[in-house]
Amino acid sequence: MSEALVAAGSLVVFQGDSITHGGRGPSEDPNHILGHSYPFLIAAEAAARYPERGWQFVNRGVSGDTIADLSARWQPDALHHRPDVLSILVGVNDVGEVMDGKSDDSSGVAFRSAYGALLERTREALPSVRLVLGEPFYLPTSPRPEVRETWAALVTTYAGIVRELAASYSATFVPFQQALDAAAKRAPAEHWIWDGIHPTYAGQRILADAWIAAVSS
Repeated sequence: MSEALVAAGSLVVFQGDSITHGGRGPSEDPNHILGHSYPFLIAAEAAARYPERGWQFVNRGVSGDTIADLSARWQPDALHHRPDVLSILVGVNDVGEVMDGKSDDSSGVAFRSAYGALLERTREALPSVRLVLGEPFYLPTSPRPEVRETWAALVTTYAGIVRELAASYSATFVPFQQALDAAAKRAPAEHWIWDGIHPTYAGQRILADAWIAAVSS
């Protein structure tokens, strides 16, 4: 990450679902507190290359979260930390609820409204925070081949909403789908994502590199 774009001493908070959670531990144990997902890889890269800059990293992703779940815990798990950089990756569980028949939000209207309200609330509480919005993504490796096309179409719809929100709120947009699509030309999709949704360790590296590139550009 660039010193000019992320000031020394900045606090970076990662929010999201299981992709962000990455098995993080419940304690302050430094070996487990960031989990083993892309936030860990980003923090490791930054801290090893630029230890003098004193960046701090916090992972508050929670497995299974939808945008409504993030909204419900936003004060203690995001705003309370008063981050300088707030990174959000959410949407795949909202798509999952549509696929499971628990939601009829196939067009993403409710998702857009809830996400926009969350960003509005964040800007009001933290007017100078730098927002980083990750693109929901999907690769066709889910165990039920018959649903892959529908999953991909819904994720594309939700990803477009996130891109539009990033532009509306002057946030950095991280094109995770583009990065994974490029990776899938180098190795089979299963090498990067094992169930359509959750990245392997190789896939997490792709996410980390895409995040760093977007934030540093």
